[in-house]
Amino acid sequence: MGQENRPLVPSSREEKRMGKIAFLFSGQGSQYVGMGKDLYDHNPAARVIFDQTDSELSYGLSRLCFSGAQEELNRTENTQPAILAVSIAAFEALKGHGIFPDVIAGFSLGEYSALVCSEVLNYREAVKLVRKRGLYMQEAVPEGQGGMAAVLGMDTSKVEEACTAVGNEAVIKVANYNCPGQVVISGEKKALEAASSKLAEFGAKKVIPLQVSGPFHTSFMQPAAEKLKRELSLLEFGQPKYPIISNVTADYIKDSLHVAELLPRQVMNSVLWEMSIRKMLADGVDTFIEIGPGSTLRGFVRKINKNTTLLNVEDMSSLNSTVKFLNP
Repeated sequence: MGQENRPLVPSSREEKRMGKIAFLFSGQGSQYVGMGKDLYDHNPAARVIFDQTDSELSYGLSRLCFSGAQEELNRTENTQPAILAVSIAAFEALKGHGIFPDVIAGFSLGEYSALVCSEVLNYREAVKLVRKRGLYMQEAVPEGQGGMAAVLGMDTSKVEEACTAVGNEAVIKVANYNCPGQVVISGEKKALEAASSKLAEFGAKKVIPLQVSGPFHTSFMQPAAEKLKRELSLLEFGQPKYPIISNVTADYIKDSLHVAELLPRQVMNSVLWEMSIRKMLADGVDTFIEIGPGSTLRGFVRKINKNTTLLNVEDMSSLNSTVKFLNP
């Protein structure tokens, strides 16, 4: 089961604000063994997605999601299509109840789920694409030469200052602007260690190394970006059915040409998540539905603005709770 299936909602439906709904799609790091199995077992629309996934990739990714080894699931080339599959299976299950978004965003990898949801990308092509994306990102830097770390309890400007202070000799930057008091830094191993020490001096509450295979969202990912650009040039994109907020710009994706330009940049650029959520809030969103495994994105939204309705869909329990709340 997921980490958090109880909807985070006002105490009564009468208090529910009638604003816009945003769908938020999970990113890498939210995976766990068993994800998606409940949807596969009990929802025909979700089952179709998992069957398509196994067919397109020519191996049993569904089995890896449901009952595989965590270490194997954590390999980037497996993690990325696995999270996409669970996210789109959950979306298809929710769509069957007539619930649709006013706006969409996805966290890093989750942006590909958002593009499938908005019919910019075909799912069969997307699942093969994100597997390649995972391989390209993993191959860009030899394992152990770089990494990422979450910085807790420190003003973002001080984190940027620490990165600048140690960044003259090695690559280090803020990779993810998650929410107030939490950002992620990424870079070469020696720079990451130096920045972590500097942040401790500055008074950071915690600096937590992340279990990732490389320094994602930095210039080290340029080889991956170039390979992705070639892959994307072979695809045809649809126009967005629903508005999508880009990680790179924290603003709306204009059209299909804009997608092809932004996706290669996305693996190298910082994820402007807090800015993306604030853009949605400013545009009238007050209900956020996290779609896919985990509860990370709801946690970020809660820290950005507590006066929101937070729901999720990752299994049948959370699906039923969300549908009951929105369609009482």
